[in-house]
Amino acid sequence: MQSIHNLISESVKKAVNSLYNVPTENLSIAIQSTREEFEGDFTIVVFPFVSHSKKKPEDTAKELGEFIKNDLNEIESYNVIKGFLNLSVAKSYWIEFLKSISEDKNYGFTEPTTNSPSVMVEYSGPNSNKPLHLGHVRNNLIGFAVAQIARAAGNNVIKVNIINDRGIHICKSMLSWKKWSGGETPHSSGLKGDFFVGKYYVLFDKHYKEELKQLIASGLSEEEAAKKSTLMAEAAEMLRNWESRDEETIHLWKTMNGWVYEGFNQTYKAMGVDFDKIYYESETYLLGKEIVDDGLIKEVFYRRTDHSVWVDLTHDGLDEKLVLRSDGTSVYITQDLGTAFLRSQDYKFDKLVYVVANEQEYHFKVLFLILKKLGYKWASGCYHLSYGMVELPEGKMKSREGTVVDADDLMQEMVDTARDITKELGKIENFESAEAEELYKTIGMGALKYFILKVDPKKKMLFNPRESVDFEGNTGPFIQYTHARICSLLSRAVGAGFTSALNVTDIADKERNLIRKIYEFPSVIKESANTYNPALVANYTYDLVKEYNGFYHDYQVLKEENPDVRSFRIALSKQTGQVIKNAFWLLGIDVPERM
Repeated sequence: MQSIHNLISESVKKAVNSLYNVPTENLSIAIQSTREEFEGDFTIVVFPFVSHSKKKPEDTAKELGEFIKNDLNEIESYNVIKGFLNLSVAKSYWIEFLKSISEDKNYGFTEPTTNSPSVMVEYSGPNSNKPLHLGHVRNNLIGFAVAQIARAAGNNVIKVNIINDRGIHICKSMLSWKKWSGGETPHSSGLKGDFFVGKYYVLFDKHYKEELKQLIASGLSEEEAAKKSTLMAEAAEMLRNWESRDEETIHLWKTMNGWVYEGFNQTYKAMGVDFDKIYYESETYLLGKEIVDDGLIKEVFYRRTDHSVWVDLTHDGLDEKLVLRSDGTSVYITQDLGTAFLRSQDYKFDKLVYVVANEQEYHFKVLFLILKKLGYKWASGCYHLSYGMVELPEGKMKSREGTVVDADDLMQEMVDTARDITKELGKIENFESAEAEELYKTIGMGALKYFILKVDPKKKMLFNPRESVDFEGNTGPFIQYTHARICSLLSRAVGAGFTSALNVTDIADKERNLIRKIYEFPSVIKESANTYNPALVANYTYDLVKEYNGFYHDYQVLKEENPDVRSFRIALSKQTGQVIKNAFWLLGIDVPERM
């Protein structure tokens, strides 16, 4: 069935050509949803056509409205507010539209083909020396949702992770374990692997601060003390040993990273995110060095007298940037160059989306500019999805001081909070114990994911766990409860022997409004994919649920005496439930069938 947007767009072009003798091949038509305070379904801004009509905006709008009404049976009326033409779609169109999608469980989704654009989404990016924390939660949820939405918009999607598994920070944990562990392991300590290694990262920082304190007390300045630190010198030596492939250092590195990865995998599974490919910086930094060598030949980079390698971006409005240290060791940008190049070879992507916090905005400006200067055509497809930091009511987190909110602890707190509130509200009657526990998990994780994803990624946000587990308002549990209510209604309809059918010829206003909201779903997916903004899908779902609840409150469904109207309302409820389920799937959120 042709969309009403396409019908209106074609009719407007026809009108402009017929009325004003204007070619319409490149004519852009802006069709918006009519604002609630005005009558109509869709609004056309007519100001762009005034130069062709040589008439006032109101007169131009009336001419266009009359033409479109006569041209399209799908338009039943129009009205003009200044330079805006509001069109009301015939109820018969909405009924036929609902019929056309009623059996489509994948409504809103576009299946990609082998020729569809290829979009790679990088998210997570943890260090292999500590557990995932609250910041990683937002990163993972945004990245996973962006990937889901991009695929639903018809793209071939590759989900990738980059693990920062090398560098001085990793050596700090390794040195700390070597000095103070006494040989304990995650198994012997009973700690999850990433928590276990993270403990030694914090322990290193504790001993380092004590050492600095003693050095400063001996009369050194803070800067001098840092240079005299034996602990930091040992960590730097361990990094040099790692880069020279010292057997003992490599063995310890592999062992401790293995502990961390086992812990990460448990966290990713609980969070409901996954990856098609995991890259490791230890496997890309050497490639990055080769790219630096190539860049020196191309004169993109230059070498200073101390043998360090730099790029001068001052003519591009940026600074000079170090790409290789004087001792030949790589920096972050070096390995990022190698990783980006390797990905281009592995997947031939059209777009590479980096989901990384806004603290790294400058870094990615530099990275993308260097890639372009090196002559990589695919560099124009690189995009930094810069998201704002997430904080708790208590304030910021500091991983080195051990004050971070770990992802595992946060997810467990969400499940516990869901359990407490659900019991308080008495929403678990007739639930078996195991079924109730699964419901708490579904509600708790749904609350966490929705609360984070409903906020535009670019904005900084404050996360309040208890506020997110609310069964009223713009929350995950409120939407989940509406879905469960619809499932209950459909189950009772089957039990009563009622069918769902679309045999009506007229519908009420709130029914039409609900169908119109369902109609918007594919365009919301498309816009969300184009802007890398899952919040559009999240808030659309909330608006859909509000629309449904208004319909459900005002109209009888199962108690409706007219069998055709009753069947129609059952069918409308079923389709609404399907769209809620599809929308939440895009966000990685489960919907229960009963609550």
